[in-house]
Amino acid sequence: MHIAPFFHADTSTWSYLVADSATRRAALIDPVLDFDAASGRVHHAAARDLLQHVQAGSFAVDWILETHAHADHLSAADWLRQQLLALGQAPCVAIGAGIVAVQRRFCDVFGLGAEFRSDGSQFDRLLQDGERLTLGSRAIEVLATPGHTGDSVSYCVGDAVFVGDTLFSPMAGTARCDFPGGDAATLYRSIRRLYALPPGTRLFLCHDYPPAGAAPRCEVPLTEMRQGNIHLRDDTGEAEYVALRTRRDATLPVPRLLYPALQVNIRAGRLPEADAQGRRFLRLPLQLAAE
Repeated sequence: MHIAPFFHADTSTWSYLVADSATRRAALIDPVLDFDAASGRVHHAAARDLLQHVQAGSFAVDWILETHAHADHLSAADWLRQQLLALGQAPCVAIGAGIVAVQRRFCDVFGLGAEFRSDGSQFDRLLQDGERLTLGSRAIEVLATPGHTGDSVSYCVGDAVFVGDTLFSPMAGTARCDFPGGDAATLYRSIRRLYALPPGTRLFLCHDYPPAGAAPRCEVPLTEMRQGNIHLRDDTGEAEYVALRTRRDATLPVPRLLYPALQVNIRAGRLPEADAQGRRFLRLPLQLAAE
């Protein structure tokens, strides 16, 4: 199995190309679209790095997989899909079936109205827990791991599991649970599911937030995570974890790209439709303080 990690420093995000070395069939996981909120500029440097790796390695991309509808970066799934289609490939963009509930919730937040379909149809495939996807001579198993969000899934390929935002590196702990559809007790049970995997399992992270002077980690052995995660170790009880997570979430700021990211990511990485002049706009819901 071939695994190539790509780090996007601006959002502390790891993206991956995962391939069956024998057949060169590949999947891209959690690709990032570059976005500058101050200027509204969208570009494709990070996604282009993935695309260049695909071409240099003569990989055929069957899947573009999202672990959930991210709130901290915009997805490059649609841009990559279009580029790969132009190269004669036909990747399937997929996400957990819980995305439907996420779409319904944020369709209301953004006031998108009847023109937005909250049925998951923007994605090529909605994935169920336990589903197995073909990757050459290998299989990708879908593991539902909700809690951070209701649509969160992890992807297991051999001894490698791509955990999305469920877990960070041991020193960074676990994901927040205060987004709509999040729940700390549910996340606890999802992490316990991951902790029950074979001891030789390798966990591949979607984010890492290392201390100053340390390099971000993309891979953590399961045994290290179980013994050293600062929020949830083998001996951490559910009530203890829920109390810790709840206290911590109450202190966290709103993610910098929350509204731009969700508007794009519930559309499978598509930007809002252009107007007659070719312009595209994102909505910003205002919250008026009481006088």
